[in-house]
Amino acid sequence: MCGLAGFLDRRATRSADQARTLVTAMADSLRHRGPDDDGAWVEAESGIALGHRRLAIVDLSPAGHQPMISAGGEHVLVFNGEIFNAEEIRAELPGRSWRGHSDTEVLLEACVAWGAEAAARKLIGMFAFALWERSTLTLTLVRDRLGIKPLYWRHENGLTLFGSELKALRIHPDWRPEVDRDALAAYLRHNYVPGPRTIYRDVRALPPGTVLTLSPERSPRLQAFWSMHDVVRDGLANRLELSDHEATDLLEDRLRDAVRRRMIADVPLGCFLSGGIDSSTVAALMQAQSDRPIRTFSIGFREDAFNEAHYARAVAAHLGTEHEEFYVEPAQALEVIPRLPEIFDEPFADSSQIPTYLLSVLTRRHVTVALSGDGGDELFAGYARYDFAERVGRAVSRVPPPLRRVGALAAAAASRVPWSRIAPRRLRLTERLPLLADLLAGADPTATAYRRVMSHWGDPETVVPGGRESGLDWSPLSAPHVADPVERMQYLDTLTYLPDDILTKVDRTSMAMALETRVPLLDHRIVELAWRLPMRFKRRGGQSKWLLRQVLYRHVPAPLIDRPKAGFGVPIDGWLRGPLRDWAENLLDPRALAEGGLFAPPPIRRIWQEHLSGIDRGYLLWDILMAEAWRRRWL
Repeated sequence: MCGLAGFLDRRATRSADQARTLVTAMADSLRHRGPDDDGAWVEAESGIALGHRRLAIVDLSPAGHQPMISAGGEHVLVFNGEIFNAEEIRAELPGRSWRGHSDTEVLLEACVAWGAEAAARKLIGMFAFALWERSTLTLTLVRDRLGIKPLYWRHENGLTLFGSELKALRIHPDWRPEVDRDALAAYLRHNYVPGPRTIYRDVRALPPGTVLTLSPERSPRLQAFWSMHDVVRDGLANRLELSDHEATDLLEDRLRDAVRRRMIADVPLGCFLSGGIDSSTVAALMQAQSDRPIRTFSIGFREDAFNEAHYARAVAAHLGTEHEEFYVEPAQALEVIPRLPEIFDEPFADSSQIPTYLLSVLTRRHVTVALSGDGGDELFAGYARYDFAERVGRAVSRVPPPLRRVGALAAAAASRVPWSRIAPRRLRLTERLPLLADLLAGADPTATAYRRVMSHWGDPETVVPGGRESGLDWSPLSAPHVADPVERMQYLDTLTYLPDDILTKVDRTSMAMALETRVPLLDHRIVELAWRLPMRFKRRGGQSKWLLRQVLYRHVPAPLIDRPKAGFGVPIDGWLRGPLRDWAENLLDPRALAEGGLFAPPPIRRIWQEHLSGIDRGYLLWDILMAEAWRRRWL
């Protein structure tokens, strides 16, 4: 795992020394991603400069140094990630004299032999890379299928900037960052900036599964080499008809292979373990394929409602792992919070960023690589919101349309009454009236319920002056090729929430500690298999992730696993009224908000006062606090 950065300036206005100094500075802003080595490669007459920071995982020798030049000297590569089938690909490239055993060299020679797009299709792994072809003056950027590794780019007036994080692009003096207020409004709805937008007006995230080609004679060209749309379409058209035992065997075989491949490293490795289904499955399959106790790591809270550390401890004891755990105190959270704007580069308000970072701190003390269970909810229908949206949608759909229209008008009118002033707090079910009005008015109640449960600020444009919300494309919820409403929600989550929230959070918090995190459940072969499985293998008898549970039950007794899902949240509501109150008051000061210019102060001050009075508004406030903290660091 590493950090890459660079630029292509067709004007070629800088000398070699100037370009090298600049690209080195861009790469050095990513030092946390790669503390083991650094490198730069420049061809001033072509205007290309590539920079790299290396976290050495496979082949720790200088043979893995980047930027790496191909054996023929015509191609140069910078690469972030890991290729887990590198040895199989190496075997498909006979007649070469290999300098080392790094996956970087294999990837580079595969690109030389087949081209970047064809090579990407062969890869099993997580990756983002930039390839320069000297003879054609062509720059190619590629990002992995699910968006596990990040890659940002900007192109204007013959200058292309790119990097693993936005902070690398900011180093270049020819770019003046400007906030995209539409993206800011979308952030308030989702607690992250939905890709391919970023918080900056003219910078984009390269979409997952995409190749960007920049050649001298044409405009930038985006081309998908792998598409979730195609995976879903093909999976639904080619369902697997299997017995329960056959399906369990098939999934376990695929998972074992995915886990085994991600255990390859020349440095110590371990596993995040929450005690839930996904991480326990990964840990169990790691331990089953190891001749010694694996290392597992978990985090807990003193507040019982948020604590799952004891479950992780029980699973670890059953598997016989070498287990470490860490309990988060408000004081530790307070120490982390000032670092968050630096870690995330743009507003990001999934509050589980705090424990995920602290878990990375704990884990990095012992290992350099950690496997994670992320992706199981999206693939195997694990989120409680799927049940909620489907249940609500089914109930509303039974109401005759005329009654729904009347009810929508009544609920909308009632929602405008200032109930907070006249109703006891314990009776404020009236806060759900806007949701009821939307459900009754919407053409697709399930889609409406899902959108509302996935939304933070319901009307972001009232909080962001000049912002017009243009966030997620909700059309997949009504995609004609996905009939099942739960599968439509899974589809949208995999396209959006997974790369832009979950994987962003894991990448930034772990790489801030130079910890490589691998996600075996998001091996694309497992993703493709999951979409061929009928829904009965995902939800059955009131249980989600049914088939994944069957695999896990072969290794861990069901009583250690079967319990309500708690997630990986933190007690932000209470912390904001307690140890974080002074910090929040400073950021939410109305004069500071007005001077900052991101938000309109009145609605924010209103919910802050409501929160202090005991009405939980923590998740809304966290959105504002993270954006304001980001502004003070970067603007």
